[in-house]
Amino acid sequence: MISIFKKELGSFFSSATGYLVIGIFLALTGLFLWVIPGEFNILESGYANVDGLFYLAPWLFLFLCPAITMRSFAEEKKSGTWEILITKPLSITELVLGKFLAGWILVLIALFPTVLYYFSVYFLAEPVGNIDAGAFWGSFIGLIFLSGVYIAIGIFSSSLSNNQIISFVVSVLLCFIFFYGFDLLGSFFSSGAVIDFVQNLGINAHYKSMSRGVLDMRDVGYFLFLGGLFLGIMVWKNSKSDK
Repeated sequence: MISIFKKELGSFFSSATGYLVIGIFLALTGLFLWVIPGEFNILESGYANVDGLFYLAPWLFLFLCPAITMRSFAEEKKSGTWEILITKPLSITELVLGKFLAGWILVLIALFPTVLYYFSVYFLAEPVGNIDAGAFWGSFIGLIFLSGVYIAIGIFSSSLSNNQIISFVVSVLLCFIFFYGFDLLGSFFSSGAVIDFVQNLGINAHYKSMSRGVLDMRDVGYFLFLGGLFLGIMVWKNSKSDK
């Protein structure tokens, strides 16, 4: 698994992929939060918070994570290197986890510099330090889990076709459905209990829950289950096809 992880992570930075993902994410969040006038601009809001980052990031990751993962298995199958990989002394589980961890680490490398936004607002606040630290770190942890699920969905989608574009589109669609689709579906019901049940099937409800600054193990369990589900299906599908 470690060898696959190193190979995949190295491939991101030996090409433009890694630098583009990090650069695009930091450039867009920086522009919206500090430069472009609007509801996300921290300096114009009058409030000491970084809420704009946690609204924008899931939507940016919805496209960037599929872009990272679309070649994971699609390219291997298209180039014919998949057959070579499965003959090596590696289990399908190790292969999937190695690729998953490499993609997730790349996203986290892009995400962690945004901690500087927290410290910037911390010192700009009046009085200094007047910022809701619990909400920031809860949302930040939520983004870490959310990006992991997106990467797992992307890895799964990449295994469905040897065409990277198809893999990208399928991944974006699945990420959107799980992030916001259940919110939309819930809006068609009138019963509050049904609405809550349907919306809790989606990522957004659990992401919002973590953004309140309370680390609920039900939310953590949801992210671990959903990410594990897509990776598990991926492992099962390829293990079955190789027999």
